Amino acid sequence: MRYFAILCTMLLLISCDRDPAVDTAPGPSRIIRLSDSEIKGLDPQKVSDLSSLRFAADQFEGLTRLDATGQAEPGLAENWTISPDGLTWTFVLRQDLRFSDGAAFDATLFPALLQRLRAPETAAAAEALFGNILAVKAPDGNSVVVTLASPDPSLPALLAHPAMAAIPLHRISDVGDKWTSDRPMITTGPYRLTIWQLNDHARLERNPYWHDDPAPTATIIWKPMDDSLSAMRLFLSGGADIAADYPASRHQWLKQNHPAAAHSVPYLGSYYFAFNTRSPPFDDRRVRVALSMAVEREWIADKVIGIGNIPAWGLLPPGLAGPASAKPEWASWPREKRLDSARKLLAEAGYNADEPLRFEVRFNSSAEHRRVAVAMAAMWKPLNVEASLFNSEAALHFAALRRHEFALSRSGWIADLPTPENFLLVHQQTNGAGNYSGYDNPDYDRVLAQAIAEPDPSGRQILMREAEALLIGDMPILPLYFYVTRSLVAGRIAGWEDNISNVHPSRTLLIRP
Repeated sequence: MRYFAILCTMLLLISCDRDPAVDTAPGPSRIIRLSDSEIKGLDPQKVSDLSSLRFAADQFEGLTRLDATGQAEPGLAENWTISPDGLTWTFVLRQDLRFSDGAAFDATLFPALLQRLRAPETAAAAEALFGNILAVKAPDGNSVVVTLASPDPSLPALLAHPAMAAIPLHRISDVGDKWTSDRPMITTGPYRLTIWQLNDHARLERNPYWHDDPAPTATIIWKPMDDSLSAMRLFLSGGADIAADYPASRHQWLKQNHPAAAHSVPYLGSYYFAFNTRSPPFDDRRVRVALSMAVEREWIADKVIGIGNIPAWGLLPPGLAGPASAKPEWASWPREKRLDSARKLLAEAGYNADEPLRFEVRFNSSAEHRRVAVAMAAMWKPLNVEASLFNSEAALHFAALRRHEFALSRSGWIADLPTPENFLLVHQQTNGAGNYSGYDNPDYDRVLAQAIAEPDPSGRQILMREAEALLIGDMPILPLYFYVTRSLVAGRIAGWEDNISNVHPSRTLLIRP
């Protein structure tokens, strides 16, 4: 009997180790999310990678937050007002705000958050995003006043960034950076971290002091999966509810076999090649436009890439400054008409069959970039254009772009915020080495400056589109397509909303009955 009792005790201990509370598989009150990389850090002011920021957004809330569609909504602030000139925003906090440890806080926290964000010792990667903020003040315990250098209708989206979320400065003043070692970690959002096993999983449980109704799902588990094929296999086997990515090569198979699970959605990113406008041959606008005319963007997006990308003739993804992206007049012409016009432009610039245009196309090592470069070179052959290809690893590639050591080079932009200016400011001459093409048009700079100074959202949008039209008319870049995000979502998950920002807060997700 004694040995039987010992055996029962051992079995009981084993069953405790397998308790559902520590399980990392999908369950009736547990959602398993696969990120495409391991979390790099837990301090929301010190991280910059997407995996860490998404994880931080589940735990920390600012004056505003993003909803399931990627739009800003009230967070710790219940409402706000804007001055007529668009430069002063006053946020009114919710009542009785508390950290997850029960400690109360008020408006005086927010000036201190900005001060820490800008402190050299914080080394905040996102500090530059908040450069338009002149001051954050707390005139009383319930109000936060944000003063801007120029109007910014997208301020609510900016303040939803985890870098300006409320973090426990009372704990940080006691233990410094060790505050992120607390379990559970002290947070202000819907969840708090209870377990983090590096390279295995991170477990989030509901924050008992969150101001809102409890999140619909009690437990969220994030697992790092840097191999998207392995992530897809785990998802299809039922081992996860959501995968942040899947291989592009499996897109068509997934759409045929798991159409409800596979999500391919336009993203806040533009894929393009940059002309070096500082020197021949691409200091001549006619040459740039001629090459752009000859490129079959639909064929590249559909056949070369083949994962649902939208062809691009402009810089701004659809929805940022209007329902559709900008297009030059010739975009709708038949191919032969475009080729005839391109030949004439090249002839005017001094290039023909006897004097062919020759240049090098540079791209960073990737099968996708190589396929695109090869396709464009083939499309230019009817123009007697001889394009050679050169590839290098990413660090060398972008170093060459910053040094202006290229003729035509693979580039692109993924925005930090869903705003037109986040794309357009890249191509100002004042952007220095980051303006890879060297584009320099005073009219473009003037219109863009007017757009940024315009407090009226509709007037601002019109000016942004005008700036984009100037850019595309000069063609310092050769737009090809807009990026997409790829995700896998299980049928048992509700609340997932496809959106251009690829924002999917865990608090908005629930398990279907």
